[in-house]
Amino acid sequence: MKTFAIIPAAGKGRRSGQLIPKQYLKFAGKELIAHTLEVFQNNKLVDEIIISAHQDYFEMIKKIKTKYKLNKITHVVKGGKERQDSVYNALKIITPKPNDLIAVHDAARPLLPQKVLTDAILLARKKGNALVCLKAKDTLIKGAEVVESYIDREKAYYVQTPQIFRYQDLKRAMELAYASDFYATDESMLVNNLGIDINIVPGSLSNFKVTTKEDIDFLKQYFKTR
Repeated sequence: MKTFAIIPAAGKGRRSGQLIPKQYLKFAGKELIAHTLEVFQNNKLVDEIIISAHQDYFEMIKKIKTKYKLNKITHVVKGGKERQDSVYNALKIITPKPNDLIAVHDAARPLLPQKVLTDAILLARKKGNALVCLKAKDTLIKGAEVVESYIDREKAYYVQTPQIFRYQDLKRAMELAYASDFYATDESMLVNNLGIDINIVPGSLSNFKVTTKEDIDFLKQYFKTR
């Protein structure tokens, strides 16, 4: 059973307030996406890496692949308008066996621990899928300007990535979504829409998604103090 990692990296990163997409900003002299890719490159259970990106950055990714010897990268494809489109474009270019695994991971989560990645892949091999999640610790509320209700945190999780599924399930889920003009916020929602139970695997606080300027500042400080 092979594991293909899909890294959607076509986002423009408007919320970060930077001149270039955040995944190409440098931290400790290395592009953020390079830090992310090295996690998958260095994991023995990952066989191939496919990147969905804006065409303007194809050349940069090629240089990153060469510079950091990321030989597991087999394809760089054009990203889509939405994350779902980017993942689907990557899915269409590969030819896995039906039960091979597809691990989708945000390019802007560079601090994914190897143990979390390995545990997720092993769970997906055993049960067919795995969703990396962080159990909620704080009090959770629902509301806009005022509190409408409180949410039971004992059954609440923050969804992270990677999200890992059998190729046949993810492909079928995406085809169904497009047939019904449905766009989900992540792959787990698409697969769950097939009636398939999604298995939770513990995530990590370090596996946060770099989104805002505050996240960028924190990551810079993290690499300074390593």
